[in-house]
Amino acid sequence: MRHDAPPPRPTRAQLLASAGRRIPDLIARDLDVLFCGINPGLYSAFTGLHFARPGNRFWRALHEGGLTPTLLQPWQQQALLAARLGITNLVMRATATAAELDDDELRAGRLALEKKVRRYRPLVVAVVGIGAYRVAFDRPKAVIGPQPETLAGARLWVVPNTSGLNANHQAADFAEAFGALARAVDDLRRQV
Repeated sequence: MRHDAPPPRPTRAQLLASAGRRIPDLIARDLDVLFCGINPGLYSAFTGLHFARPGNRFWRALHEGGLTPTLLQPWQQQALLAARLGITNLVMRATATAAELDDDELRAGRLALEKKVRRYRPLVVAVVGIGAYRVAFDRPKAVIGPQPETLAGARLWVVPNTSGLNANHQAADFAEAFGALARAVDDLRRQV
């Protein structure tokens, strides 16, 4: 599928047929931030694009938090690499909701993520979703923001789940959480 323009809207049948599909990581060596989603939704699986569903607040949060100079759209995701940002997922298979994943899948995803971090050496790994982070990293009391441990040498950070299904956070919450991450990355870059 082309990724230089908005993808066509999938039909319900196309969405359902996307269950279980995988989408490739958007990753390179020595990124400032490797964002780690929970898993692709069906809309993302159909389009092959991360955080692609209309209503997902990831792209706006990146921009309003100061991580991208312009508001990007999912089909412009390749521009993230130039901004030293990348995207992967804890679980690679697509589901209609993250609730379809079990705890063992999330824990296995953490091990796979650690291997990617060793290979690609990002400065920070930012998990997009506190609930998934708590399970995958066995940190039941973790909160949004920087985490006390590292992952294969990368700082760990948690930002709120940007899915439109997450009603716990408003636009200002995302701007603040992603802005705190951007400020931390600037500080870390100065230290390197």
